[in-house]
Amino acid sequence: MNEKRKVPTLYLMVGLPCSGKTTLAKQIEQETGAVRFTPDEWHIFLFGDDFHKSDEHDARHDRVEALMWQIGRKLLRQGVSVILDFGFWAKEQRDEKRAEAKALGADFQICYPDTPFPELLRRVETRNLTGENVFTSITPEDMKEWNSLFQPPEEEELERRTAAGTREAS
Repeated sequence: MNEKRKVPTLYLMVGLPCSGKTTLAKQIEQETGAVRFTPDEWHIFLFGDDFHKSDEHDARHDRVEALMWQIGRKLLRQGVSVILDFGFWAKEQRDEKRAEAKALGADFQICYPDTPFPELLRRVETRNLTGENVFTSITPEDMKEWNSLFQPPEEEELERRTAAGTREAS
């Protein structure tokens, strides 16, 4: 039987904490049926909110993300769309995932809620007071440092959507 297999999509959620990545990821999950991987949820379930409390936090978080991507690659190979809600602050990271999606025969889309920095600071303050399943000890100083490291996607990068290895406007 010659069935045409649906091409899965790798969605990358790009942005700093409190930019709206997870809210958007949950929306995409509901609309598309894609499997969503949000590292903070897994990390907090496994280790608790150890941000600023454990020297092992970064290594643990890296291992959670590596496990998620290992499962994500397997799902993409099986034709299931995947949402990586990791932040992807560096263009190099995004380019790497775009190339991996292409190699796996998957479409690729960057999802970037472009939230102004003052709003990020307001949201992190609110989240620290009311958050559940999120790290609640992120400081304004953390946010300022991360903002200086963050490389927002440029318009050309956002417009390039890899559809099974081709280039098209989204």
